[in-house]
Amino acid sequence: MRSRMPGMWWGTAIEAPDPAALARFYADLLEWPIVHEEPGTSILGTPGGAFMVFQQATDYTPPTWPPEPGAQRPMMHLDFQVADLDDAVGEALSLGAKLSPTQHRENVRVLFDPAGHPFCLCRDD
Repeated sequence: MRSRMPGMWWGTAIEAPDPAALARFYADLLEWPIVHEEPGTSILGTPGGAFMVFQQATDYTPPTWPPEPGAQRPMMHLDFQVADLDDAVGEALSLGAKLSPTQHRENVRVLFDPAGHPFCLCRDD
């Protein structure tokens, strides 16, 4: 982006019914710091300098995965590469994630965060 200047922040915004709780889930899972909180918004810092912004969503509806006709589709999802897939899945489950009953690849596990967003843990093959 031509108008972007050094030091300007960038990242992704994720809607949630409880943004502070969802930010804490990802902060614990990824060991990344929560760098800002205010009513309705929590921001997680990443090692690369981007941010994950969790925003309050009124009448939030979790996405359906795999997608189904007429249901709320995931608009995006997060992927995280891991060295030990079983260990990473166990850790995510202990923090409140849920394992999707539908799995398509041996080296990838689809899970749902506490707000119902799908995310993937991908073994380092």
